Amino acid sequence: MRLGIDLDGVVADFTKGWIDLYNREFGTQLRVEQADTWDGITSITHFEDMRDFWKWSADLDGRSLFWHLETFPGAVQALQDLDREGHEIVIVTMKPSFAIDDTHQWITAKKIPASEIHVLEDKWRIDCDVYLDDGPHVLPGLVANRPDSTVCRYVRPWNEPVPGAIDVHDFDEFRALLRRLE
Repeated sequence: MRLGIDLDGVVADFTKGWIDLYNREFGTQLRVEQADTWDGITSITHFEDMRDFWKWSADLDGRSLFWHLETFPGAVQALQDLDREGHEIVIVTMKPSFAIDDTHQWITAKKIPASEIHVLEDKWRIDCDVYLDDGPHVLPGLVANRPDSTVCRYVRPWNEPVPGAIDVHDFDEFRALLRRLE
């Protein structure tokens, strides 16, 4: 099957990544648990708005924030296993334009088996059999625009159930779902 996989919040630990870098640079002690809403960054940092955050995140040690992110435990192995099982891994992610090159290099460095990489806002434009995403603003569009596809919500504190999407909590659940769909 053709699998549309999101990066941030699914494969890449965006929240821990930006918090670790923020704490290091500003001497704070933010915790991952404090970031429990989508775009809630301004409520727990000194940034006045998200534009300020994105400006800061564009150049951290000569690379964007996205270059510095770690993967969630087991995520890359799961994708490698899915690839070996014959699934097509299609990365469908949304990034600021300054992060596109770093994202491509990060995917290579992390050994993520991607047959395609798409960076766009309207993820539903990329045809896949199954989607895995955590974005509360993305999931309804996938459900509405891809009625013949299976849409999976990667359950995170910042998203709520979406009618028509199947909740998964980890890659083990996702892989079990794929076995049932086959």
